Amino acid sequence: MSANQQHIPAWESRYRQQAVETMPWFYPALDDDLRAALDTLELRSGRALDLGTRPGTQAMHLARRGFSVTAADISETAIRGARALAEAEGLAITWQQDDILATQLAGPFDLIFDRGCFHVFAPDQRAGYVATVARLLRPGGTFFLKCFSQLQPGTDGPNRFTPEQIRALFSGPFQVQSVSETVYQGTLDPLPRALFCVMQRATE
Repeated sequence: MSANQQHIPAWESRYRQQAVETMPWFYPALDDDLRAALDTLELRSGRALDLGTRPGTQAMHLARRGFSVTAADISETAIRGARALAEAEGLAITWQQDDILATQLAGPFDLIFDRGCFHVFAPDQRAGYVATVARLLRPGGTFFLKCFSQLQPGTDGPNRFTPEQIRALFSGPFQVQSVSETVYQGTLDPLPRALFCVMQRATE
């Protein structure tokens, strides 16, 4: 059992007891930064993984845009709720309960999007996360990462990162193309400060 799997009961309890629309990360639209990046890079198709899908909104938007989408989350309750919403719209998405630190997912993917998974991991789990994501992404594929920024006040919630920390953690298996200061769209007011990172899987 990975250290992350020990947290499954807590995530299950939260999704069973709280309406997903009231959770801090709920955002019904496609993430603003991801939308702009997809348009700029002219990415319109391919095999996409929504990592830590939670309410499934991002996976559904990617499917509507023409991607073949796999959506994974550690919470079976989250997966079940998102699957029901997608099926009601007739969207063909592969839903999978999965722990990325002990993943059963099979790549390669052309695109991976993480909107709030990485930044919950402890420092000793990060290298394993980076290696796993690199293995799942095809050489030359694109990885989009959104995480809390060091500019976010306080210490509650996810870990915070500086652009320099992101580059140090991911350089090697990835070419870090950009790390931009932004906000984390959701239900909180004010919106938390975030980093939006665009990376390409190294081809050698």
